Amino acid sequence: MKIYKYLLFLIFPFFLSSCITTKDVKYMQPSESLVINEEGLIPYNIPVYRITKNDMFILNIVTTPKGDAAQFYSSLNTSGGSAGGGVTAGGTSGGSGGNAYLYTNGLKVDSNGDIYVFGIGYLKAEGKTIEDLAKEIQEKVNENFQEGKSEVRLNIDGITYYVLGDIETVGITGEKKAHKNILTLSEAISINGGLNRTVDRKNIVVYRKFPEGIKKAQIDLTREDVMNSPYYYVQNGDEIFLSTQRRALNGFGKDPIQTLVSGVSVITTALSIYLLLKNL
Repeated sequence: MKIYKYLLFLIFPFFLSSCITTKDVKYMQPSESLVINEEGLIPYNIPVYRITKNDMFILNIVTTPKGDAAQFYSSLNTSGGSAGGGVTAGGTSGGSGGNAYLYTNGLKVDSNGDIYVFGIGYLKAEGKTIEDLAKEIQEKVNENFQEGKSEVRLNIDGITYYVLGDIETVGITGEKKAHKNILTLSEAISINGGLNRTVDRKNIVVYRKFPEGIKKAQIDLTREDVMNSPYYYVQNGDEIFLSTQRRALNGFGKDPIQTLVSGVSVITTALSIYLLLKNL
């Protein structure tokens, strides 16, 4: 009986350290560091997206029903505007086609950071916002057509982001796309089914591309002050890495029953070895 007591005494602390608690899996727990304005609201800290090399765009030139913008930009893209007045220059008029169509027909930011629009020429795009580039294209269009008779619509094909995790997170990993202007990290996770309890919510790593290079940020989803971080808002091209909690790597801590079964196995193995050595 003494050996049982000793084994339980040694293994019991191990059980406690192996269990995943509610603090490890609960999102947005109260934090004193949360910034709130005078009105009691959490201010938005949404970063402005800056165009980088290799970005792909959909450019639509909307004209009046009798507009001749199609003749100016490209006869290849006249089908969208011949009837309804919408002309697509290097993109999709209906928004369909997916990434493959965008890759072959979209407007790409080249290695010099420039974008080429047929009929206009090369424009510097890298480092600018999408709104600034659209405004510049609109000014070029107005030089050739009466102002107010055409409208430039420049967009990326939604917010594309990538989630990489271990085998436990196979349901959420991969390339993801959200056709929204603003996407939070919480929304991105919920859209993809949420995180299981083995994922370390305190150590979510985000790699974000900028014109100058790539930055790395560590996000703690268990603290509500994460909403003050600009990395809480997913940007196009973000790479989100999910890591597994150490206590779950060897089968411990995934759930109470599994922890108990693993513990019983450890005790049984230890007793078997003890009895074997004792009888030698």
